[in-house]
Amino acid sequence: MKHSDVSFDTACIHAGQAPDKLYGGVSVPIFQSSTFAFADADTGAARFSGKDNGFKYTRIGNPTTAVLENCVAELENGKAALATATGMSAISTVFMTFLGAGKHAISTGSVYGPTRTLLEKELTRFGVKSTFVDSSNPANIEAALTPETALIYLETPANPTLSITDIKAAAKIAKKAGCVLVVDNTFCSPMLQKPLDLGADIVLHSMTKFLNGHSDVVAGILVAKDPALIKKMHGVLCQMGGTIDPHQAWLVLRGVKTLAMRVKFAQENAKKLAPELEKHPKIEWVKYPGLKSHPQYELAQKQMSGPGAMISFEVKGGVTAGKKVMDSVQLCTLAVSLGGIESLIQHPASMTHASMGPEARKQADITDGLVRLSVGCEEYEDIKKDLWQALDKI
Repeated sequence: MKHSDVSFDTACIHAGQAPDKLYGGVSVPIFQSSTFAFADADTGAARFSGKDNGFKYTRIGNPTTAVLENCVAELENGKAALATATGMSAISTVFMTFLGAGKHAISTGSVYGPTRTLLEKELTRFGVKSTFVDSSNPANIEAALTPETALIYLETPANPTLSITDIKAAAKIAKKAGCVLVVDNTFCSPMLQKPLDLGADIVLHSMTKFLNGHSDVVAGILVAKDPALIKKMHGVLCQMGGTIDPHQAWLVLRGVKTLAMRVKFAQENAKKLAPELEKHPKIEWVKYPGLKSHPQYELAQKQMSGPGAMISFEVKGGVTAGKKVMDSVQLCTLAVSLGGIESLIQHPASMTHASMGPEARKQADITDGLVRLSVGCEEYEDIKKDLWQALDKI
């Protein structure tokens, strides 16, 4: 049955998968092998020349990994995908494929800290230039274009400010300029947003987050509608060595089966919690795409099929008060990452985005008092009770 013939919830369970042909196993086998035998020398030669698509070496391709790639490609309405060892491996592969000496990238200013650090501090050593903008206004993207611009990189909703960029508008700008448009869809997952349908060339995920959903795997993935883009990036990934392990791939496949259930439950918790936080006397402000106070609320209604499970807020009293809250939670876990089945709370300025430096954080509107909350699947009243008792400690 085709993915297009069933609901997304059903596709999460079945997309890209079928019972094992050898023994009929319902669960995809883990092909824990570094290398694959050839029937004869000609077969080996054919596989390395590309005439035969069979497997040869797990750094280059693996049957378990291939199933995961097919699964996520279907969920994102893409034609091909490339799984990687980590989310940063996926991001690095994109940059190493499309950027080089003299090339220019435009990026959302408020992105995952290491993403910006990679562009600003590492790739500049090789002659790559980058401009970081508030991409929630498409005019800022267009104004940053140069003749050398090769890549437009968006996070929407952005990490950790939850600002939202109009992907359709950005796609028009990229197409006109001849740039590749890449969208980090980690915060939404394909459950809530389909960047490829909105004109993006490539969508990427840290599968560590919502796709896996259990805080026990690090992995990334790249998806495209044009298989030629995946083939181009595959060559770079193989040379760089950022290949996912087949056991990791299997764990993510298992996690994807419950993606729809987890996101729905966590999102319902977040939808209840955000307005309550906004009314709390010790909260300065709340950013959540489901709140009408969000600057891009109307865009979120059109572009996303749900507001998600990520909330950012600032406690009155700044860093000191925020630290008190994070040190006082008992149910929510003080830890980085997001999208796990458990609620996770952290302080971006001193944790995930510390490497950006104070000036870059200021430019990206990441305040020192911002607290990021990944709402989990615990019972709503338990989450609220925990946060409220922590706020009472201020």
